[in-house]
Amino acid sequence: MSHNAGRGQHPQQYGPQWGGGWIQPPPQPGVIPLRPLGPGEMVGGAFKAFRQYWKPLVGVMLAVQGVGFLLVIAALVIGVTAASDSFAEVFAVDSDAHADSSDVAAVLLALLPAGVILVLVMLLGTAAVGALCPAVVQEAALGRTATFRDMWRRTWSRLPSVLGAVSLTGLIAGGPAVLVYAVGIPLTIMAWDGSATPAGVFLLVLAGLCWIPVAVWLGVRFSLAPAAAVFEDLRPVAALRRSAALVKGSWWRVFGVILLAHAVGMAGGYAIQMPFGLVGVLALFPAMLDSGAGDGISATMVIGFVVYLVCLLLGTVVSALFQLGYPQLVVSLLYVDQRMRNENLAPALITAAQGGRTPGQDPAY
Repeated sequence: MSHNAGRGQHPQQYGPQWGGGWIQPPPQPGVIPLRPLGPGEMVGGAFKAFRQYWKPLVGVMLAVQGVGFLLVIAALVIGVTAASDSFAEVFAVDSDAHADSSDVAAVLLALLPAGVILVLVMLLGTAAVGALCPAVVQEAALGRTATFRDMWRRTWSRLPSVLGAVSLTGLIAGGPAVLVYAVGIPLTIMAWDGSATPAGVFLLVLAGLCWIPVAVWLGVRFSLAPAAAVFEDLRPVAALRRSAALVKGSWWRVFGVILLAHAVGMAGGYAIQMPFGLVGVLALFPAMLDSGAGDGISATMVIGFVVYLVCLLLGTVVSALFQLGYPQLVVSLLYVDQRMRNENLAPALITAAQGGRTPGQDPAY
């Protein structure tokens, strides 16, 4: 549905009425009531969505991150194997002499592909989560099921647009800062050697600090672009314009909700990680006692350290998945809220919830 589809309709009224009358409460077929939301309702709705749809959420995120992790590992193995002699020279522990510059250059070149792939994987993973969470909220707001297959298909179908929107936002908001760093690092090195004045470095640092508020303003202005790209099947530039239109007049509110979402996501991730760390530490105690006995490496020590590492890894992975997905769920609900506030979307959502359409094919959005 076009973003103007909710306008011109006369929705049924909900909530209390002046003069003691009563109007029925808004329907809630899914994780949120179909009316303009408060920050607490968006935070709570995102928790409900994560709890009810954790299988497709975690499944798609693990699949994307897992493939990216394997690519990075493969690039590292190939690079280290190709330059094994140079690695041996650079990291030789029994040599007091400095490594040859050609060996250092060979090591850096061998690690460069893995670094580039890592950056690309991080960008792709961010875009994939940005496409997945709106697709989940699209169903969660209407109380419908969302399978792994449906969310995988929906994520990959909208991934190019979301990737374009995320990349453009990064270039617009962060491009000048990258340029400042690119110029500032050589100037800093030159100032350290005495071949350049510290004044140039100071001016660049000042310029970078002055750009931070502008970057934050632009980031919030375009924060709803991934959701717009998924909900309305928009191209990257159109999604950026759509986000700017939805945020207009509500910048501080959008900024506050996003800040709250990331704060709750970090706190929730820490809370998730704590039990894993506690179990790992408890498993490590017998190993520490055995190591103090001085009887060599025992089976208890090995098992304790393995359990500790496994718990640490599991806690980190689960915590990271929550910290990645939860804020995007809140932002997706914020997109729905802004449309219900500005475009009277609620009646169309109510009609869609009663119609039971298939995932990704709903004209309500």
